[in-house]
Amino acid sequence: MTYSTESLERATVEAMQRFSKRYIISFIVLSAFVVAGLVAYVNQLQNGLVETGMRDRITWGLYIVMFVFFIGASMGGTFVSAALRLADMGWRAPISRGAEYITVSALFTASLFIFADMGHPERALNIMLFGRWESPLVWDVYGLNTYIAGSMVYLYLAVLPDLALVRDRIGHQLDPVRRLFVIMFSASWTGHPKQVKALDTSLKVMTVVIVPVAVMMHTVTSWIFGMTLREPWDSPMFGIYFVVGAVYSGVGLIVVFMYVMRRMNHMEAFLTERHFLNMGKLLAGAGGVMIFFQISDLVTAGFKLKGDSALNLYQLADGDMAPIFWTYIWVGLMIPLALMLLPWTRTIWGVLIASILANVGMMLERYFIVVGGLRLPLNPYHSPNYMPTITELTIVLGLCSMFVLVLMIMMKLAPAISVQEMIETGEIEAVQQDLIDSNEAEGAIA
Repeated sequence: MTYSTESLERATVEAMQRFSKRYIISFIVLSAFVVAGLVAYVNQLQNGLVETGMRDRITWGLYIVMFVFFIGASMGGTFVSAALRLADMGWRAPISRGAEYITVSALFTASLFIFADMGHPERALNIMLFGRWESPLVWDVYGLNTYIAGSMVYLYLAVLPDLALVRDRIGHQLDPVRRLFVIMFSASWTGHPKQVKALDTSLKVMTVVIVPVAVMMHTVTSWIFGMTLREPWDSPMFGIYFVVGAVYSGVGLIVVFMYVMRRMNHMEAFLTERHFLNMGKLLAGAGGVMIFFQISDLVTAGFKLKGDSALNLYQLADGDMAPIFWTYIWVGLMIPLALMLLPWTRTIWGVLIASILANVGMMLERYFIVVGGLRLPLNPYHSPNYMPTITELTIVLGLCSMFVLVLMIMMKLAPAISVQEMIETGEIEAVQQDLIDSNEAEGAIA
């Protein structure tokens, strides 16, 4: 079988037209979760944040945990798409579109978690109108809006040639809503050399802009914690620690998306084992750095055992937070790294399992950072407890379902693999070579 530009174009447009039974059922189930989350949120608005497990001493809970997690996921998407573009990594081509989708969807979801955390969401505009510039919260709001706008522009520029491809190939076959979307946003793109040159320049400019914005956004998020006097947040290393964790979770989430897209859209020919293994290397690299930071933090705090640092270490090592902490260490860090280092587990399935475990671990890590930090008393009283309520869990499930739904909708509005980038980087020829190498290996085994 020969994989060519024509076969790639045909596969991408067919994937947009295909609404399998599994897709429809998944869409309905996720939509039901979103509706349930909306009902729970209306109940929370009516009765107040007393419906949650948050109280006067635990003022941040699961909503802020998930906000930090999804901001991190967006950072990973930006890193894979934009940073690898800057590094001119050709193998990124079939992955970049999924990374861009995850960035936009994760940012959208993260912003909704902020509203979920607010007792009076109608007052959100006040922080922009009357907020004090000395506050990292104000920086975070402006940074988030800038990041969302930049990511939307970056996605649009990257997807423009592929929207024109859909318009020209199957525009007349689409339903009225999608046909209008494709016609409107493909603009007057014809693939003229002047258009290609202008688009390439624009993407290079946006790439240079969006990477620092993404890094700064997650750094500012860490400053909300780090610029307090509360242990364990009071650390100048919190910024880089958050950024590395964001890349770690984001890369893992992209791998999961790659696998689903590969199976649902029958893209095995263009998302090969090589792409998964390369992402596995990124995952292992970020995980190794996370382990280094974790060991440095534990050794420093454990050697001194001073004040609130000691209290935090005790609650993580052998206290109320110990199950969460040790699950994060072993399931979220050590096992994924082992899966990527051992040759017999360095497979597509190995990378997938490591990626899922990495994201589970990072959710737990965000939890004991946010909640564990707030449990340390500023006055001489016992550490308060926090347990998410059914309302919180339902809203979180609804918003996570919204994240997946947005991705599913995006996949039906534009090709999930960038045809233009596959052509420009020569990745079509590379996947053809992957097929040849795979056949030769199977023949040698036989």
